[in-house]
Amino acid sequence: MDLTFNAEERAFQSEVRGFIAKNLTDEMKRATALTPSVFSDPDIGMAWQRALHRQGWGAPGWPVEYGGPDWTPAQRWIFETESARAGVPNVNVMGVKMVGPVIIGFGSPEQKNFYLPRILSGEDYWCQGYSEPGSGSDLSSLKTRAVRDGDDYIINGTKIWTTHAHHANRMFALVRTSDGERQQDGISFILIDMTTPGITTRPILTIGGDHEVNQVFFDDVRVPVANRVGDEGKGWTYGKYLLEFERGSGIASAKLREGLKAIAELAESDLTGRAIDSPDIASRISEVEVDIDALEMTELRVLSALQTGQNPGAVSSILKLRNSEIRQAVTRLGVDVIGHDALAVEPMRPLYKLNHEPATPEDMLTVVPEYLNGRAYTIFGGTSEIQRDIIAKMMLGI
Repeated sequence: MDLTFNAEERAFQSEVRGFIAKNLTDEMKRATALTPSVFSDPDIGMAWQRALHRQGWGAPGWPVEYGGPDWTPAQRWIFETESARAGVPNVNVMGVKMVGPVIIGFGSPEQKNFYLPRILSGEDYWCQGYSEPGSGSDLSSLKTRAVRDGDDYIINGTKIWTTHAHHANRMFALVRTSDGERQQDGISFILIDMTTPGITTRPILTIGGDHEVNQVFFDDVRVPVANRVGDEGKGWTYGKYLLEFERGSGIASAKLREGLKAIAELAESDLTGRAIDSPDIASRISEVEVDIDALEMTELRVLSALQTGQNPGAVSSILKLRNSEIRQAVTRLGVDVIGHDALAVEPMRPLYKLNHEPATPEDMLTVVPEYLNGRAYTIFGGTSEIQRDIIAKMMLGI
């Protein structure tokens, strides 16, 4: 694998840096630095999405005929790494990286024409209706039901851990439209307007004190049959396809590397009493750096496959597993680096909107919130145990 850039690629790197310098405002950069979640607040993330869309870069992984930029794997890598280094906001990943590819792969022409431009422009903000009380890792046991009534489905049930449902105007959801011999049978993939009567969103405050996830209730919610993606009863297939993109279509190593760099700089500073002088801290920083290097090589191989139109497949579980574990290792290291000072940190979001002087220096402000938020990494998107099962069955034949 040749990891050196040619003249064209170096020119593209300069173009990306110029675009970021022109469009990334101080407010966006500070908000991103002080947001401990993988999800930016919508007012920040969608402003960046609109800037990307104006440049024609709104969906790097999409085919060019649907608005993708037709980048080579090297260009995609350059864009992702330069974005991580600059600290750009996260866009609505559930639109661009999750439901977008499903609509492209299985949606009707009408769905593609309506939804894809709105995802690109940032007009629509999506949430994911998968998990339910009692149906998390065992998602196929879901019970939210959609009953056909003429040209509509009437939906009743509930979804939980629904990230940013309180911000979203649209949801993609798995619902049960019939019962079959297997739990996976009879599940359909539905696109739902969150302003539809009968939808109630209830906040859930997490251990970090932030309002990021919710429980969503559906009481006789009427949704057009035209909002179903693909065939009725085939939603499990589409849902698995989406999860492969959720787990394996990004470049996590670049952001992990920047996160580790920030922790290493803290460890070398007087704020932490030069925690780097501890052999344990120094050794752990080196170990995590090696892990990030290994993840990076796997991402490059997957990126090449994606650019040829292949979905990530089971290797996406390796990326999800290792990204989650390394992310937690970085955040755990951060807490150990700042030591007892962690007790003074305010674990509330959004930190960049604090209207008073924090008790902790800004360089240390997100360490504990990131640690607390990161506990969910090995749970959401499929637990680490589930990822190991997939790897064992689909890659090792166990």
